[in-house]
Amino acid sequence: MRVRVRLWHVALVALIAALAVPASAVSKASGGMPTSVGKGEGQLKMIAWEGYLDPKWVKPFETQSGCKVFAKYAGTSDDMVRLMKTGQYDMVSASGDASLRLIYGGDVAEVNVGLIPQWKQFFKGFQSPPNNTVGGKHYGISLQFGPNTLIYNTKTFSKAPTSWAAIYDPKNKGKITIPDNPIQIADAALYLSKTKPSLGIKDPYELNKTQFDATVALLKQQHPLIKKLWATSGDEQSLFKTGDATIGASWPVTTQALQAAKVPVKEIIPSQGATGWLDTWMLSTRSKHVNCAYLWWRYISTPKVQALQGVTWGETPVNKLACPFMNKLSKGACDQYHANETEAYYKQLKYWKTPLADCGNGQKNCMDYTKWVDAWNRIKA
Repeated sequence: MRVRVRLWHVALVALIAALAVPASAVSKASGGMPTSVGKGEGQLKMIAWEGYLDPKWVKPFETQSGCKVFAKYAGTSDDMVRLMKTGQYDMVSASGDASLRLIYGGDVAEVNVGLIPQWKQFFKGFQSPPNNTVGGKHYGISLQFGPNTLIYNTKTFSKAPTSWAAIYDPKNKGKITIPDNPIQIADAALYLSKTKPSLGIKDPYELNKTQFDATVALLKQQHPLIKKLWATSGDEQSLFKTGDATIGASWPVTTQALQAAKVPVKEIIPSQGATGWLDTWMLSTRSKHVNCAYLWWRYISTPKVQALQGVTWGETPVNKLACPFMNKLSKGACDQYHANETEAYYKQLKYWKTPLADCGNGQKNCMDYTKWVDAWNRIKA
């Protein structure tokens, strides 16, 4: 099982102008996007989460395309942003807490989705999500996702919880665990958007000062109730195995691992909805291997390859045709990782995106990334 670490650190959103360098043999329109895909240029230098460039699917791609993959694994989203800014890499498997930084920083190129037929097979919610699509322009192709679920011990909770209120309830003091991650502010904001509508929260990543302060106050009230914050899926699994935690915020891969170990747990998407992570393959504006990049997008977006990656690392494909391949690889995998839900299910999830001062409604008074990190450090203090 892959340990997926998502740590946020203080980083400034530098708005850098970068020029796209055309790749050889790529036909481009006047706007700079390719209009066709030619023969691969021979290589791709790629930044990825550990395991995302597994030989099981990379080797066949290299054979088919003639594009040799050189992998650089990164441990955090900040690492990915820093490495992409060097201009030495072609592509990156960015999460939502990095993708907008790369877009607004001018580090990633607009994508011609018309050259990637498999894109039309994606669930609608993953074709143009706000973490990789800005102003109607696509700056990447969605890859895999996972919801942030509410996990609970079924012996402790004979009646299943239905609300995120359970992780803010003093009755559960000392048995609650949540991620050690500033993105948890969004989870609390989502909860408040439903339970305190007077705050006017429309997007849990776009919070003005009043909304932000109310969310931070809720997390400060919650902090004494927490048994321990977790940084990895393995950390949370240990807490549930020992009984130190009986309820918390989690990922499906954690639930599946605990159930396989015979720990009595279940997970739900609470009535208020949930946040989630969504990874995107993005192309550097300075890449000289654009044909190989488009060949990679076409390949990694196919249902069979998406299923292989999803089952290997406990993730959910964005291609809606992946289910039969998942179940062939692992019986019941499609259900376990929510790969056969309705469009409404995917639309209810609020996928990670970098908090910016721009509120998306013409206002510039939202709390940006650095303020989220500062607030999280104060909450933990």
